[in-house]
Amino acid sequence: MSWVFLILAGLMEVVGVIAMKKFVSTDKKIFLLSIAFCFILSLGFLSQAMQGISMGTAYAIWTGIGAAGGVMVGIFFFKENKSFAKILFLGIIIISSIALKAIS
Repeated sequence: MSWVFLILAGLMEVVGVIAMKKFVSTDKKIFLLSIAFCFILSLGFLSQAMQGISMGTAYAIWTGIGAAGGVMVGIFFFKENKSFAKILFLGIIIISSIALKAIS
């Protein structure tokens, strides 16, 4: 169950970043509430995940999901640059997260 909480924490981090991007582009205050709500949920799920997963592994995978998810959302939904280097380093983040799960 800890891994489910960790994945949920990472996904809430990505949703929070989407809300942040929307707030920056529209300046609508409702997105501030969304940001706070998503990050509070993210940290809550992360703390639940850390009950069964070591802190270092959980934190690294949580940030990896957030970073990789943020990059992918930026590329697919906000038409951000998709250079070779960005895709390469995104792959490294994903591979590193998988490797951390495999050794824990």
